[in-house]
Amino acid sequence: MAYTKPNVPSKHFPAFVENIPDLTGKTFVITGTTTGTGNVAARALAANGGRVFMLNRQSNRSINAQQDLQLAFPHADINTIECDLQSFTSVQTAADTLKEHCIDGIYALINNAGIMAMPDEATVDGFDTQMQTNHLSHFLLTRELFPLLEMSAEINGEARIVNHSSIARKSVWKLQAKYLERNGGNLGGNNLGITGGGRWVRYGQTKLANAAFTAALHERLQSKESNVKALVAHPGWANTELHTNTDKQGGLFIAPLVAFLARLFSQSKEDGTLSLLNCAVLPSAQSGQFWGPGSSPISSKGKARPFALEKQYNNRETKEMLWNKSCEAIGKEFLI
Repeated sequence: MAYTKPNVPSKHFPAFVENIPDLTGKTFVITGTTTGTGNVAARALAANGGRVFMLNRQSNRSINAQQDLQLAFPHADINTIECDLQSFTSVQTAADTLKEHCIDGIYALINNAGIMAMPDEATVDGFDTQMQTNHLSHFLLTRELFPLLEMSAEINGEARIVNHSSIARKSVWKLQAKYLERNGGNLGGNNLGITGGGRWVRYGQTKLANAAFTAALHERLQSKESNVKALVAHPGWANTELHTNTDKQGGLFIAPLVAFLARLFSQSKEDGTLSLLNCAVLPSAQSGQFWGPGSSPISSKGKARPFALEKQYNNRETKEMLWNKSCEAIGKEFLI
């Protein structure tokens, strides 16, 4: 039986939206906005005056997302740029296009897009599809757009880089270099298991990479006394299309059981977006914070709040390995 997404009502999102500050004059770039948390975030930003650039693969879903937002917010400045995160060439082209359009800088780069428990396959660049989509292409995008973030920081007093991690970062003990190398298609196969298996190990590695990237960015930015902030969020168990898409690719173990658990432990996609939005717009959000729902860094639902970065990835060995391997992967140095 296929996974059926349950209907989960929002508890915290409506009150948060009412208090989002005016975003007029600020430019937001966000990846993966056709559905889920990315789409919710794009809507909230556009509704409150933000100029929004949505980076998506070319598809009918991308076209529909652009049209839907334009209809909902006819006076908002909403744009779509084609960007396939499984191709460094596509990411570079998207970044070059943004440089042409964002001459006054970028206030927040929201590295949201992600895929989960996909087959053991390589991208055109030779990397695991999950690692390149979830981390390596975002690393390249951040590097290319960093001057525009610095420009916005000069104008607005700050700018933000927001990465999107997951509870799944806790499913692996340590970030391993092989997952950041050209080993796509040779990283554990397609076995599932209830709590493990190659698909889920690879996913956990990507989500750990998202958090480690933030920790490494924060350290470098602080050492340079930069006004660009680096933050990371996780959505808890957000009731989005992510599990549906994973199931279509054969990545869920006992889909009906997952659907049953989702009814008990998940939250709406709107509530799942709150950590991301707090990182992107909340005036008091600080660099080096990890925002997530509930009372602990691994809660599946609840009101979004900040936590400290964790030793699991916020350590010298992990941060240096992540940075060096990511630079090696994209073929460029990333100097702050």
